[in-house]
Amino acid sequence: MATVTFRDETATGKPVTEWEVTGLPERMTVRELIRLRVREEVTRYNSGPSNRFNGLVRPDDAETELNGYLLREPRRIDWERQAGIAERAFLANGFFVLAGDRQVEDLDDVVDLTADPDLVFIKLVALVGG
Repeated sequence: MATVTFRDETATGKPVTEWEVTGLPERMTVRELIRLRVREEVTRYNSGPSNRFNGLVRPDDAETELNGYLLREPRRIDWERQAGIAERAFLANGFFVLAGDRQVEDLDDVVDLTADPDLVFIKLVALVGG
C-alpha cells in the first residue's frame, strides 16, 4: 500500500496547502488521483459546511476568492459533480499536476506512487485584460 501527498502550489512554487492519504494502491491513473483528491476535500468540507470552500475547483454558484471559493450559503457539495468539473478543468489546462519531477498530461497516465508519492497541483489563473 502507498501513501500520497497532495500539495497545492502557486505558479511560482509557493506552497498553499498539503495533506496525505494512506492505504492506496501502488499505481493509480491521474483520473483516479484527481477523483480521490476531490472526494477527500469535499468529504472534509461536508463534515462541517461553511460559506468558504477550499478545493481544487469552484463549486456551482460560488465566487472565486484568494485560495478558495465563497458559497452564497453553506450547503452540501456533491463530490462526483466536483470530480467531473475537475476532470474537465484538467483537460482544459485549468491546472496541471506534477508527479515527482514530471508533468502528467493525460487523465489515463499511470502514476507509480511508490516512486512518485508527491503530487503537486498548480492552478492556472486567467489574466485580466490579456
